[in-house]
Amino acid sequence: MSNIKLIAFDLDGTLLDSVPDLAVAADQAVQALGFPAVTETQVRDYVGNGADVLIGRSLSRSLTVDPSLAPELLVKARELFDDYYDKSGHKLSHLYPHVKETLAALDQAGFTMALVTNKPSKFVPDVLAKHDIDKYFVDVIGGDTFPEKKPNPMALNWLLEKHNCQPSEMLMVGDSSNDIKAAKNAGCHSFGLTYGYNHGEPIANAKPDFVADSIADLVEAVAVYA
Repeated sequence: MSNIKLIAFDLDGTLLDSVPDLAVAADQAVQALGFPAVTETQVRDYVGNGADVLIGRSLSRSLTVDPSLAPELLVKARELFDDYYDKSGHKLSHLYPHVKETLAALDQAGFTMALVTNKPSKFVPDVLAKHDIDKYFVDVIGGDTFPEKKPNPMALNWLLEKHNCQPSEMLMVGDSSNDIKAAKNAGCHSFGLTYGYNHGEPIANAKPDFVADSIADLVEAVAVYA
């Protein structure tokens, strides 16, 4: 791993536990439309595939979105969700342990770092700034920056081209199978974290190159001190 130059990070479930705020917004949105309430525990399983899928799952109260839900209902629910989430101020979200120290160590060691999240782009800058980690990322890619989101490798391929890197020189750090699949689809290395949101499945099942319980292990994995 000593040839790694570029590290791409997922956000929700990897750097930030954002579910408490997402759950409140999803619950408010579905109840405003007359649907049953959803809990934080349920929403932990629903996140990871973008806001449209999250709100569809919340309305369905299932990982599988009910195909009978009207398209206009899904659009309205998404609008409500965005509004409630925007007004939340992200007060309940918090960084996972060792995130700041790890990013600082990697930055000091000279790695180029980017953020690749399926979260809607408009919410990302404020969240990063609020937690004082925006300074570490040279590129911030949201779920709507490109026509396809993870597990599609479009964003990772764009980063490889922009930074003139080979796939073997990039590492994707994430907590869900979508992150690991995106890395595999781009031909790059992957680092899976066990504590995030992966629909109740162990991240090891996605077969990342590395599995870790703490993001602090990333420093050793990229041989900062080699």
